[in-house]
Amino acid sequence: MADNNLFSLRIITPDRVFYEGEVSMVEFNTTEGEIGVYKKHVPTTVIVSPGILTITEAGETKEAALHAGFAEILQDEVVILAEVIEWPNEIDLERAEAAKARAEERLRSKTPETDILRAETALQRALARIHAIH
Repeated sequence: MADNNLFSLRIITPDRVFYEGEVSMVEFNTTEGEIGVYKKHVPTTVIVSPGILTITEAGETKEAALHAGFAEILQDEVVILAEVIEWPNEIDLERAEAAKARAEERLRSKTPETDILRAETALQRALARIHAIH
């Protein structure tokens, strides 16, 4: 018997179709805060912010580090167009920790040349990668 609470989730990057399947919920960060989507969600389009994307399938959850993009939410389908998204096994932990340290140093130094928004975004991306692994 089919589960009537499932909806279609597609996550597409410039390189590949990252994920395609039927899910009961998806959670991710937007510029307005964290969002959780179930079937029959109010249709909307949102801008994705760096963080953890959680996919809830039948009895199982999966996490990935989602960095940026857009999401179209319809009542029975969600499509995420992601700039970058990575499964935990695709992430280099040493590289993520080095990126975190660089971003934190840029934020601490706050020289006139420091692009604060760029440093904060780099830090968010590094933290998402680290969290996805742990």
